[in-house]
This record gives sequence, C-alpha cells and structure tokens, in this order.
Amino acid sequence: MTNPISPNGPGLRGAVDLSALVQRQQEPAGPAGAASGDAIVFETDDAAFGSTLELSRTVPVVVALWASWSEQSRTLVESLERLVRARDGRIVLATADADRSPQLVQAFQAQAIPTVVAVIAGQPVPLFAGVQPDDVIDQVFDQLLELGAQHGVSGRVESSDAPAEGESKEPVEEPLPPLHQEAYDAIERGDFEAAASAYRTAMAQDPRDTLAVAGLAQANLLGRLAGKTLDSIRNAAAAAPSDLDAQLDVADLDLSGGHVDDAFDRLLTLFPTLDADGKNRVRERLIELFEVVGTEEPRVIAARRRLTNLLY
Repeated sequence: MTNPISPNGPGLRGAVDLSALVQRQQEPAGPAGAASGDAIVFETDDAAFGSTLELSRTVPVVVALWASWSEQSRTLVESLERLVRARDGRIVLATADADRSPQLVQAFQAQAIPTVVAVIAGQPVPLFAGVQPDDVIDQVFDQLLELGAQHGVSGRVESSDAPAEGESKEPVEEPLPPLHQEAYDAIERGDFEAAASAYRTAMAQDPRDTLAVAGLAQANLLGRLAGKTLDSIRNAAAAAPSDLDAQLDVADLDLSGGHVDDAFDRLLTLFPTLDADGKNRVRERLIELFEVVGTEEPRVIAARRRLTNLLY
C-alpha cells in the first residue's frame, strides 16, 4: 500500500537536487507514453532533470519511474496522467524510464518499478510503489498540495494543449534575484565555483540572505562531488574507515542521495575519535550540511543537539 505523505512532513530547502547532478548522463529520454513538450505531463531523465527541479519550485512535480517491460508501469502512468490533468496544472507529472535514468533510480532509492516520488522545492518526497487505486492516488495528491503550500510551492502551469487566450503556458513565478540566478545558471552548467562566488557576493550584500547561505552550502557540496563516482567514494570510505577525507566524501554522497540521517550519524560517530583539527573540520562540514537540508528540519535539529553534546 501507500505511505501517504504527512502535511507536517519534511522541511524542504533549495532549488537543486544534489544527487541528480552527480555524473549526469547525456542520453535523451525514451518514450514514456506521455505527450512530448506538454507543460503538465512530460518526459525527463538524468540529463534533463535540472529543468524538472526548477519547475518543482513552482508546482509539486510527481516523478514516475517506469520501464517499458513493466505492464504495471504503463497502467500506472496512464492513471497518473489522467489524475494529474484533473488537477488543472497545480501538479505536474514527469515520467522517467528507469533503464535510462540510473541516477534518478539511485537518488530516489527506488526498490521496485514502477515507483512514484514527488519533488517540492528541489527536495524528494517518497510517495508509493506499484499500481494504486485512483482514490488512493487522489488522497496522496491532496496531501502533496498541502505540503507544497506549506513550503510556498503552490503555483500553476497551463497545459500546452489548450492554453487560455492571452495567458502564458509557462509557470508564473517571481524571478530569482540577479545573483541567485547567476548562481543557478552556473550550477546548471557545472561551474560550482562560479555559483559559490555569486552566493558569497549575495551574502556580502545582504548578510540576512538565508537562501544565499543555503545556496553556497549546496554549491560547495556539488563542487566536492564533481568528477567523483559513487563507487569510488564508497570504496575509499570502506577501505579507510579512519581516513577523514574519505569519510567526509561519503557523508556528502549520503546526503546528496537523500540519506540524511546516515550522513549525520557517520560524522557524529567519527567525531569523538578525532584530534582537535579533525573535530573542527567535521564541525564545519556538519554546519554546512545543516544548511543544505534546512536548519529547521527535525533531523538537523536532532543532529545539531548531538553535536552540541559532543562539543561540551
């Protein structure tokens, strides 16, 4: 059965899904039974997921991981498309062929096909796996809209099939501040140092710009992961459990893939065994990762409390 999301669910932060940008694939997505070019139902894959994430800042995005060999996949995608269209652009559906999108499968921790997740403000929200009745999906969508509204994601897109006269088919949203847009564009092209520089400038201009603080933490994380593979990071950490650099890398990887508790626990467990310099490095890394997740997120609050206890 489903695991309906709670209206008081996870705190959401940021516009960039971190794991989707690690080792992006370049192949285009295959057909998934959804209308190409449609603003409400469309295809995505590892390489194209950046634009899907940006859209999730405006409306909740339902992501269906499907496969051509799975009859259940086709049945579920048809149901999702029908029910998403009934929501009049308040939710959109992105279909991803699991065989052609291994990074998305990894990022969303899909254990079965089909699997359905959502993305709100760039952050994943698990929904369900397998075919579900329409009334159950409708209930999940209701909860998804509530969660989106709580985090300022309550826009609407117009269907490209029948746009209203004089109205744009693009989602209506406030433009990013210039430096934030500069940083986002830099992230999209893989220039994480330029993104970090833009965020630092934004912080210098307005020290209260909390989104720039979070964006800088994300850009730094992406920069540390750039050029590294999942296997190389995990193998290095397993081979050298006392190597601080290796453990910091795998904590970054865990957090980027949504394993927030694992990332925090790894570093907090390692902390008491380190010398003063090592403890300071772990403390600084944790503070940065707290910003990535969101400082008001319950898992961050618990980890911060644990860090404080270790420090004092």
